[in-house]
Amino acid sequence: MISVHPAAPVVGFDLDMTLVDSRPGIHAAYVELAARTGTYIDADLVVTRLGPPLEDEMAQWFPAEHVAVMADLYREIYPEYAVTRTPAMSGAREAIEAVRAAGGRAIVVTAKWEPNAKLHLTHLGIEADAVIGNLWAERKAVALREHGASVYVGDHVGDVRGARTAGALSVAVPTGPCDADDLRAAGADVILDDLTHFPAWLTEHLAAGTA
Repeated sequence: MISVHPAAPVVGFDLDMTLVDSRPGIHAAYVELAARTGTYIDADLVVTRLGPPLEDEMAQWFPAEHVAVMADLYREIYPEYAVTRTPAMSGAREAIEAVRAAGGRAIVVTAKWEPNAKLHLTHLGIEADAVIGNLWAERKAVALREHGASVYVGDHVGDVRGARTAGALSVAVPTGPCDADDLRAAGADVILDDLTHFPAWLTEHLAAGTA
Protein backbone atom coordinates (compact mmCIF):
# COMPACT_ATOMS: atom_id res chain seq x y z
CA MET A 1 0.00 0.00 0.00
CA ILE A 2 1.22 3.49 -0.83
CA SER A 3 1.98 5.53 2.26
CA VAL A 4 2.38 9.24 1.56
CA HIS A 5 1.19 11.67 4.22
CA PRO A 6 2.13 15.24 3.36
CA ALA A 7 1.44 17.91 5.95
CA ALA A 8 -0.22 20.12 3.31
CA PRO A 9 -1.69 17.66 0.84
CA VAL A 10 -2.55 18.08 -2.80
CA VAL A 11 -5.66 15.96 -3.37
CA GLY A 12 -7.09 15.23 -6.78
CA PHE A 13 -10.77 14.51 -7.35
CA ASP A 14 -12.58 13.00 -10.30
CA LEU A 15 -15.71 14.88 -11.38
CA ASP A 16 -18.53 12.69 -12.77
CA MET A 17 -20.10 10.50 -10.09
CA THR A 18 -17.42 11.56 -7.59
CA LEU A 19 -18.04 15.28 -7.05
CA VAL A 20 -21.21 15.58 -9.14
CA ASP A 21 -24.11 13.30 -10.01
CA SER A 22 -23.95 13.90 -13.72
CA ARG A 23 -26.54 11.29 -14.69
CA PRO A 24 -29.57 13.62 -15.05
CA GLY A 25 -27.66 16.15 -17.12
CA ILE A 26 -25.91 13.64 -19.35
CA HIS A 27 -29.22 11.83 -19.89
CA ALA A 28 -30.84 15.06 -21.04
CA ALA A 29 -27.94 15.91 -23.34
CA TYR A 30 -28.08 12.51 -25.03
CA VAL A 31 -31.84 12.75 -25.46
CA GLU A 32 -31.34 16.08 -27.22
CA LEU A 33 -28.50 14.68 -29.33
CA ALA A 34 -30.71 11.80 -30.42
CA ALA A 35 -33.50 14.23 -31.34
CA ARG A 36 -31.20 16.46 -33.35
CA THR A 37 -29.54 13.64 -35.26
CA GLY A 38 -32.48 11.25 -35.62
CA THR A 39 -30.31 8.51 -34.10
CA TYR A 40 -31.49 6.00 -31.52
CA ILE A 41 -29.52 6.41 -28.28
CA ASP A 42 -30.46 4.58 -25.10
CA ALA A 43 -29.77 7.39 -22.64
CA ASP A 44 -30.79 5.18 -19.71
CA LEU A 45 -28.01 2.76 -20.66
CA VAL A 46 -25.49 5.52 -21.25
CA VAL A 47 -25.73 6.83 -17.70
CA THR A 48 -24.96 3.41 -16.24
CA ARG A 49 -21.43 3.44 -17.65
CA LEU A 50 -20.08 6.93 -17.10
CA GLY A 51 -16.36 7.48 -16.74
CA PRO A 52 -14.56 6.66 -20.00
CA PRO A 53 -13.97 9.29 -22.70
CA LEU A 54 -16.98 10.69 -24.56
CA GLU A 55 -15.75 9.27 -27.86
CA ASP A 56 -15.96 5.74 -26.45
CA GLU A 57 -19.68 6.18 -25.82
CA MET A 58 -20.31 7.91 -29.15
CA ALA A 59 -18.80 4.92 -30.93
CA GLN A 60 -21.63 2.80 -29.53
CA TRP A 61 -24.25 4.84 -31.47
CA PHE A 62 -22.54 6.38 -34.50
CA PRO A 63 -20.26 5.10 -37.29
CA ALA A 64 -16.57 5.65 -36.64
CA GLU A 65 -16.34 8.40 -39.24
CA HIS A 66 -19.03 10.42 -37.44
CA VAL A 67 -17.78 10.06 -33.87
CA ALA A 68 -15.64 13.20 -33.74
CA VAL A 69 -18.38 15.41 -35.20
CA MET A 70 -21.02 13.97 -32.87
CA ALA A 71 -18.74 14.45 -29.87
CA ASP A 72 -18.33 18.10 -30.82
CA LEU A 73 -22.10 18.51 -31.19
CA TYR A 74 -22.68 16.89 -27.81
CA ARG A 75 -20.20 19.25 -26.17
CA GLU A 76 -22.00 22.17 -27.78
CA ILE A 77 -25.38 20.94 -26.48
CA TYR A 78 -24.05 20.09 -23.04
CA PRO A 79 -24.00 23.50 -21.29
CA GLU A 80 -27.69 24.17 -21.98
CA TYR A 81 -29.02 20.70 -21.22
CA ALA A 82 -26.68 19.22 -18.63
CA VAL A 83 -25.15 21.78 -16.31
CA THR A 84 -28.20 23.02 -14.40
CA ARG A 85 -29.60 19.48 -14.11
CA THR A 86 -26.47 18.19 -12.35
CA PRO A 87 -26.34 18.29 -8.52
CA ALA A 88 -23.32 17.93 -6.28
CA MET A 89 -22.76 14.53 -4.71
CA SER A 90 -23.29 14.28 -0.97
CA GLY A 91 -20.18 15.48 0.81
CA ALA A 92 -18.54 17.00 -2.28
CA ARG A 93 -18.23 20.54 -0.96
CA GLU A 94 -17.16 19.31 2.47
CA ALA A 95 -14.46 17.12 0.92
CA ILE A 96 -12.94 20.07 -0.93
CA GLU A 97 -13.20 22.23 2.19
CA ALA A 98 -11.47 19.54 4.27
CA VAL A 99 -8.44 19.66 1.99
CA ARG A 100 -8.32 23.44 2.24
CA ALA A 101 -8.75 23.34 6.02
CA ALA A 102 -5.68 21.09 6.16
CA GLY A 103 -3.71 23.77 4.29
CA GLY A 104 -3.75 21.75 1.09
CA ARG A 105 -4.86 22.17 -2.52
CA ALA A 106 -7.84 20.43 -4.13
CA ILE A 107 -7.64 19.82 -7.87
CA VAL A 108 -10.12 18.22 -10.26
CA VAL A 109 -8.79 15.81 -12.89
CA THR A 110 -11.46 14.47 -15.20
CA ALA A 111 -12.08 12.86 -18.58
CA LYS A 112 -14.77 15.47 -19.24
CA TRP A 113 -14.08 18.27 -21.69
CA GLU A 114 -12.42 20.89 -19.50
CA PRO A 115 -14.68 23.89 -20.31
CA ASN A 116 -17.79 21.88 -19.39
CA ALA A 117 -16.15 20.57 -16.22
CA LYS A 118 -15.49 24.15 -15.15
CA LEU A 119 -19.11 25.10 -15.87
CA HIS A 120 -20.30 22.42 -13.45
CA LEU A 121 -18.06 23.60 -10.65
CA THR A 122 -18.97 27.24 -11.19
CA HIS A 123 -22.69 26.46 -11.24
CA LEU A 124 -22.44 24.49 -8.00
CA GLY A 125 -20.12 26.93 -6.27
CA ILE A 126 -17.37 24.35 -5.83
CA GLU A 127 -13.98 26.04 -6.01
CA ALA A 128 -11.07 23.86 -7.05
CA ASP A 129 -7.48 25.09 -7.10
CA ALA A 130 -7.09 23.69 -10.62
CA VAL A 131 -9.31 21.88 -13.13
CA ILE A 132 -7.70 19.62 -15.71
CA GLY A 133 -9.92 17.92 -18.26
CA ASN A 134 -9.68 15.50 -21.16
CA LEU A 135 -7.67 12.92 -19.21
CA TRP A 136 -8.79 9.33 -18.66
CA ALA A 137 -7.40 6.45 -16.58
CA GLU A 138 -3.58 6.25 -16.71
CA ARG A 139 -3.38 9.60 -18.51
CA LYS A 140 -4.73 11.28 -15.37
CA ALA A 141 -1.32 10.59 -13.87
CA VAL A 142 0.14 13.37 -16.04
CA ALA A 143 -1.85 16.05 -14.22
CA LEU A 144 -1.56 14.37 -10.82
CA ARG A 145 2.22 14.31 -11.07
CA GLU A 146 2.41 17.86 -12.44
CA HIS A 147 0.47 19.18 -9.45
CA GLY A 148 2.19 16.94 -6.90
CA ALA A 149 -0.99 15.12 -5.85
CA SER A 150 -0.44 12.50 -3.18
CA VAL A 151 -4.10 11.35 -3.13
CA TYR A 152 -6.61 10.86 -5.94
CA VAL A 153 -10.29 10.30 -5.23
CA GLY A 154 -12.54 8.70 -7.83
CA ASP A 155 -15.43 6.33 -8.46
CA HIS A 156 -14.14 4.30 -11.41
CA VAL A 157 -11.50 1.60 -11.88
CA GLY A 158 -9.94 3.99 -14.40
CA ASP A 159 -9.47 6.47 -11.55
CA VAL A 160 -7.72 3.80 -9.52
CA ARG A 161 -5.37 3.11 -12.41
CA GLY A 162 -4.67 6.82 -12.78
CA ALA A 163 -3.82 7.19 -9.10
CA ARG A 164 -1.54 4.19 -9.06
CA THR A 165 0.24 5.27 -12.24
CA ALA A 166 0.93 8.62 -10.57
CA GLY A 167 2.18 6.99 -7.38
CA ALA A 168 -0.71 8.57 -5.47
CA LEU A 169 -2.91 6.96 -2.85
CA SER A 170 -6.11 5.73 -4.50
CA VAL A 171 -9.22 6.62 -2.50
CA ALA A 172 -12.32 5.18 -4.14
CA VAL A 173 -16.03 5.76 -3.64
CA PRO A 174 -18.54 3.28 -5.14
CA THR A 175 -20.95 6.04 -6.13
CA GLY A 176 -20.60 5.48 -9.87
CA PRO A 177 -20.71 2.44 -12.16
CA CYS A 178 -18.07 0.43 -10.25
CA ASP A 179 -18.91 -1.29 -6.98
CA ALA A 180 -16.57 -1.72 -4.03
CA ASP A 181 -15.40 -5.14 -5.19
CA ASP A 182 -14.49 -3.76 -8.62
CA LEU A 183 -12.56 -0.90 -7.07
CA ARG A 184 -10.78 -3.16 -4.60
CA ALA A 185 -9.81 -5.58 -7.36
CA ALA A 186 -8.41 -2.69 -9.40
CA GLY A 187 -6.08 -1.83 -6.52
CA ALA A 188 -7.80 0.94 -4.57
CA ASP A 189 -5.93 1.64 -1.33
CA VAL A 190 -8.96 3.04 0.52
CA ILE A 191 -12.68 2.60 -0.14
CA LEU A 192 -15.17 5.00 1.43
CA ASP A 193 -18.94 4.60 1.12
CA ASP A 194 -19.16 8.16 -0.24
CA LEU A 195 -17.53 11.56 0.14
CA THR A 196 -19.29 12.31 3.41
CA HIS A 197 -16.65 10.06 5.00
CA PHE A 198 -13.72 11.83 3.35
CA PRO A 199 -13.05 14.64 5.89
CA ALA A 200 -12.71 12.18 8.78
CA TRP A 201 -10.53 9.90 6.68
CA LEU A 202 -8.28 12.80 5.65
CA THR A 203 -7.82 13.86 9.27
CA GLU A 204 -6.75 10.33 10.21
CA HIS A 205 -4.52 10.05 7.14
CA LEU A 206 -2.66 13.24 7.92
CA ALA A 207 -2.37 12.40 11.62
CA ALA A 208 -0.81 9.06 10.73
CA GLY A 209 1.78 10.88 8.65
CA THR A 210 2.86 13.16 11.49
CA ALA A 211 2.69 10.70 14.36
